Amino acid sequence: MTDLAELEARIRRLEDIEAIKMLKYKYFRALDRKLWDELAQCFTEDATTGYSDGDLQFQGVDEIISFLKSSMRASFFGIHHGHHPEIKMTSESTAHGTWAFYSYMVDSQEKMGLRMGALYYDDYVKVDGQWRIKHTGYNTIFQEVWNREDIKSLALTAATKFESAEE
Repeated sequence: MTDLAELEARIRRLEDIEAIKMLKYKYFRALDRKLWDELAQCFTEDATTGYSDGDLQFQGVDEIISFLKSSMRASFFGIHHGHHPEIKMTSESTAHGTWAFYSYMVDSQEKMGLRMGALYYDDYVKVDGQWRIKHTGYNTIFQEVWNREDIKSLALTAATKFESAEE
């Protein structure tokens, strides 16, 4: 028979895992909408990255946000999806996550398209009762780039402009 303390601990673990999932979903939404202040809230102050198989490493939330702002300029539209989260609690205040990742991006100025699949590897820490990303990065499974002008019938018929502060 399970005692009350064990049930409470199991519920707390499930709530923490759900909060981590919501954090990663917020990360993708804020990135796609170019909500830089909201995106910055996803990270610890000393967070690190290892994007693009570790080739793009940044230290600290300011450096990370600066890089993402410059990458997601006004002519760049993207949708980032994280699926199949595997969240492992490593303590009451730390966790590790692996996510299947898919993105589709368009640069209307450069007339370029990009499709990508990868695996994200994240480390999380609970700070003042809130989960934050301590480290994030991904290893690429595939990346596909094309010139959108090569496809005569291809047209961007709708796109919401999210202003980047670094234009």
